[in-house]
Amino acid sequence: MTLQAYLDNIEAKTGKTPDDFRALAEEKGLLGPEVKAGQIVAWLKEDFGLGHGHAMAIVHVFKAANEPKTSLEEQVAKHFTGGRVGWRKVYDELFSEVSKFGPDVAVSPTNTYLSLLRSRKKFAVVSVTSDRLDIGIKLKGIKPADRLKAAEGSWNNMVTHRVQISDPKQIDKEVLAWLKQAYEAV
Repeated sequence: MTLQAYLDNIEAKTGKTPDDFRALAEEKGLLGPEVKAGQIVAWLKEDFGLGHGHAMAIVHVFKAANEPKTSLEEQVAKHFTGGRVGWRKVYDELFSEVSKFGPDVAVSPTNTYLSLLRSRKKFAVVSVTSDRLDIGIKLKGIKPADRLKAAEGSWNNMVTHRVQISDPKQIDKEVLAWLKQAYEAV
């Protein structure tokens, strides 16, 4: 689930936006630098009935408001530093192809991977290492086979399958077809 999806669920449940929670937290003295995340989480759970994950989403918004703003391009670029720099062109070409699926394709970088979204719903992720791209794809009901492996273990529980790309030529019509199928399914 994306951060925005968490925030949308919170607003649907409580009728409050992150700005509303910020104002309430400020009134309670919960925005100071000495305040721990656990204190905010406890308040949100007790007063608003939020679960831990939803409360942490609000904590994240509070902390992000105090951090310097970075552009989407800067956030993407962080994934292609050091030994991973050689994969940037490959990723850009992949994203260009995926963008042809529809006008609602977007990327949402996290600290560890790049989420590929359709209208804010994740259909795939791309993780970059120095020697490959790992493409995680949501394909419920499809059996793993050959290159389309199960996304097992702790790799990424947001997707069902994983394709490891160690050569740019491996991003072929088959990989794009899997990605398009996942895009259409969300």
